[in-house]
Amino acid sequence: MRFQLFAAFGVAALSLSACVAPVPLATTTTTTTPGVTTPAQPATLDAASRQIARNVINTEMQKRLPGANVAPYTDCVINNATTAELIDIAQASTSGVSGTADSVATIVSRPATTQCIASAARSAGAA
Repeated sequence: MRFQLFAAFGVAALSLSACVAPVPLATTTTTTTPGVTTPAQPATLDAASRQIARNVINTEMQKRLPGANVAPYTDCVINNATTAELIDIAQASTSGVSGTADSVATIVSRPATTQCIASAARSAGAA
């Protein structure tokens, strides 16, 4: 009986851990064919992509904090994201791929981002 209880708890824990595990964004592999050129993926973040990423992050933050001024929190996420993450968020958004919420959640879960958001919240509360 006791073994069955431990086994049940183990299965439950594994099931729940899958709910919060970060899921990587889908990637596409490209094959090259001689004589055929394919467009290169951007390696730098241009102003348009940065603005798209900012809008997506702002929208995700508003979903979680309705009615709040999320601009300072969005800035924290932008400042703690890598260029590759911002490019991925912008590309996923423009191509209709879901998963931007997971990307934003991954960035928000970083200690530096969490500290920045907490500081922004304290500043907003003092104002």
